[in-house]
Amino acid sequence: MNSREDTALAAAEFLLQIKAIKLSPENPFTWASGLRSPIYCDNRKILSYPRIRTFVRQEMARIIQDEFGTPDVIAGVATGAIAIGVLVAQELGLPFVYIRSRAKEHGLTNQVEGVLEAGQSVVVVEDLISTGMSSLAAVNAVRDAGCTVKGMAAIFSYELHAAQDNFRKAGCSLHTLTNYSTLVRQASDAGYISAENLRSLQEWRKDPTAWSDRHMTS
Repeated sequence: MNSREDTALAAAEFLLQIKAIKLSPENPFTWASGLRSPIYCDNRKILSYPRIRTFVRQEMARIIQDEFGTPDVIAGVATGAIAIGVLVAQELGLPFVYIRSRAKEHGLTNQVEGVLEAGQSVVVVEDLISTGMSSLAAVNAVRDAGCTVKGMAAIFSYELHAAQDNFRKAGCSLHTLTNYSTLVRQASDAGYISAENLRSLQEWRKDPTAWSDRHMTS
């Protein structure tokens, strides 16, 4: 096992320990989209745990340097990745901006908040990747500002096929601290879930919509 795999497993264990990620195949969560899901992620909880917060800050910074080199600016996606983005920018000694989901309707009507100049290189930081649509909207906002997006670094990805397709079409490289496959493996190995739950979680990964349909009345 290489160090990146070790890091991904450690990150998964931390997220499970603090219940930033909850697994509940028997009593599924309902996402904003209406889909039923056996997993719910709230990475904002990381901020309440100094040791884990430090781990995420350092390892996210390492991923960025390893995969993208040193950009001119770190950009966090509002709102979930603002705090993490600031921490990573501080670790790297770089300027920080954040990207709203849409431009303000008053004042300066900014979508990108902070100092970002055309021609700069940017790495976008995200906390969670589902389909990738909102994350890629942030990437497009940075590109529209005349900047080069070197790629995106995120804490966690559900590894949905839709996200893989969307990032490929957008020409944006994505690297994550950990992901769904690693988390489920760690949850099983560490005894967080039963063998039956493991099978259900693996089925969700293959076809989230079909899984949701089967659990709509549960």
